[in-house]
Amino acid sequence: MAQLYFKFGAMGSSKTANALMARFNYEERGQATLLVKPRMDTRDGDHMVHSRIGLEYPCIYFDELQKLSIMELQQNACIIVDEAQFLTKEEVHYLVYLVDDLGIPVICYGLRADFKGELFPGSYELLVMADKLEEVKTICWCGKKAMFNARFDENGQVLKEGAQVVLGANDKYIGLCRRHWREGNLGPNFEV
Repeated sequence: MAQLYFKFGAMGSSKTANALMARFNYEERGQATLLVKPRMDTRDGDHMVHSRIGLEYPCIYFDELQKLSIMELQQNACIIVDEAQFLTKEEVHYLVYLVDDLGIPVICYGLRADFKGELFPGSYELLVMADKLEEVKTICWCGKKAMFNARFDENGQVLKEGAQVVLGANDKYIGLCRRHWREGNLGPNFEV
């Protein structure tokens, strides 16, 4: 029975590395997959998914996925979506169609909330529609579970206002526990 999975975590929790490993595991067993990301995610170059630890693999964009025929889609054992927080409500409902009507498992990886602690539209819809939710965990500098994404400026000050999406600024984000996110505390060893 196909299911829709949403695997979410804070910045630095290895969501993309997990997506690439899931793709590898399917294909190592002779099962085709589609690796997909929203077109707005241009950080890693054209049609490429890249993790911080150096893993990378070509992908297609979500709008290209939607243009595939049913026969082309059903040739895949699984569809893996990276940066799923950037999906629209309609795109998440398309994934539901793939799972419920075509029987294709879909695994989505993404952030749950932004640096202000607000849900991304795609994450909201996935939290509502997913069959299975799984947190990909990482830790704050204090050792507690990091649940929040802190955006900081060139002076190391944690920001709580601004545009929800700033692509290509991975060096301006860090995962923090709730307490340190609320305090804006990047830790005693943090250097800008």
